[in-house]
Amino acid sequence: MSLRVSNIRLSLDQPEAILPEKLAAILRVPGDILGPWRILRKSLDARDKDRIGFVYSIEVSLADEEGKLAQWARDRAMPEARVELYLEPPFVMPQPGSRPLSQRPIVVGSGPAGLVAAYFLAERGYRPLLLERGRPVRDRIHDVRAFDAGGPLNPESNYLFGEGGAGTFSDGKLTCRSSGPDVRRVLELFADCKGKPSILYEYRPHLGSNRLPAVVKAIRRKIEALGGEIRFSCRVEDFDLGEPGCVSARRLRGVGTSAGYIPANVVVLAIGHSARDTYEMLRRRGVPMTPKPFQMGIRIEQPQETVNRVQYGAERLETRLGAADYSLISRSASKGASRHDLFTFCMCAGGHVIPSVAGPGFFCTNGMSLSDRDTQFANSGLMITVHPQDFGDADLFAGIRLQEVYERKAFEVGRGDYRCPIQLTADFLSRRASKGQPPPSSYSRRQVVTADISELIPPVILEALHHGLPILNHRWQGRFLRDATLVGPEARGSSPVRIVRDDATRASPEIEGLYPVGEGAGYAGGIVSAAVDGLRTAKAIVAHYAAPGT
Repeated sequence: MSLRVSNIRLSLDQPEAILPEKLAAILRVPGDILGPWRILRKSLDARDKDRIGFVYSIEVSLADEEGKLAQWARDRAMPEARVELYLEPPFVMPQPGSRPLSQRPIVVGSGPAGLVAAYFLAERGYRPLLLERGRPVRDRIHDVRAFDAGGPLNPESNYLFGEGGAGTFSDGKLTCRSSGPDVRRVLELFADCKGKPSILYEYRPHLGSNRLPAVVKAIRRKIEALGGEIRFSCRVEDFDLGEPGCVSARRLRGVGTSAGYIPANVVVLAIGHSARDTYEMLRRRGVPMTPKPFQMGIRIEQPQETVNRVQYGAERLETRLGAADYSLISRSASKGASRHDLFTFCMCAGGHVIPSVAGPGFFCTNGMSLSDRDTQFANSGLMITVHPQDFGDADLFAGIRLQEVYERKAFEVGRGDYRCPIQLTADFLSRRASKGQPPPSSYSRRQVVTADISELIPPVILEALHHGLPILNHRWQGRFLRDATLVGPEARGSSPVRIVRDDATRASPEIEGLYPVGEGAGYAGGIVSAAVDGLRTAKAIVAHYAAPGT
């Protein structure tokens, strides 16, 4: 048992080396009684521009056990800090189940969910086979750079497909709304695989799109060292569910791939939110799926200098703290199911706008930043949650069709060359077309083209933007929209489809041996949450099955 001491403040000029001294003062004990301690959480408090500093939560043990409990009871109500008993639940993997696996498990997709599921299966001796439709991350980087330079799109190796999944080129944010031993274990894995130790406790940990490839490659090498195997350029195209009328008709027997047939009893399906061809195959095979709400909108670009001054005040703290970021929301004027709050999403300080494209004939934006966050522009998604009743159709894939309609329009506006549509925010709010004008400055990875953004988003998003943008601008005293531009559409904030699974077993209720996971299955929304979903499914498989050959 130890103590958790929260709300410990350090000014920007105070080094972390004085934290033991602060702890001793808060606990009113001599410094030599302090035992081992570690940072649990570190966040920047910039609410008061004259008192910007860091706030810590720390776990600490005291050498005097009896004194520890007495001190905790005496100091609980201290106004400057909160002190409480703390016991972190341990991370536990289940014991292997009794049902034998005749084939090693297959993991489809090497995004965060698939990669982490494969790692923990490999760690327990299950020797998983990971199938990735795209190329290894090093080759994928070359393909992405060639595309950024104006080259053709590689449909299997791009910003969305390839080793590491879409998260590899989406800024490297490792934030997660949940906590607990599974989240911590995932962050420990990332830190051990070329990440940085501070991601274990930073409030908004960020690696950057230039560091994530090394993390992805390191996890892959661990999987291989533990007996797993990874096959690239191997796209899953079909499921073998037995002959019609057989007893085993709804039991997985294997997968058909672009490189041939592979027998399998267990498949972890971690396809990502843009594998539309795989969704079609799943529907043909009768895999239960359902429409779900998803995030869609546009992206705003602003001078990073403006963001820095709003967040840090007049003092140029960015030289010490890095480029500032933000998180904002504007509540809708409507209520109930028709409510569409406008919120920022995947804010990229000092970042780039990227063409988040996987298939020819479509265009969609996203954002990313490198670890230094050193460009002159910030960008952020401006999103709403689009509900199935907004899709305009009751079909299972109506949400995907909605995405495709506006992605095709954006591709056409971009002259069939994946140019990024862009518009001055003032023109957008004045409902003034910007066509024919020279395009404004942008940190887009492809060329930009002046456009009327209102034509590239559904009416429900247009309404939310016209309502919410003035509110956000007022909140920043007129600076949120100053010198800002809009690009878009940003249609792939999450998946419009959920692949149904049982809450208890984490498996498909109708296809024995099929385990949908991650963003593409509709159960996660970010790198860490997808990775944790993969870990928990690996746990479920281990608890149910014995490793092949045991």
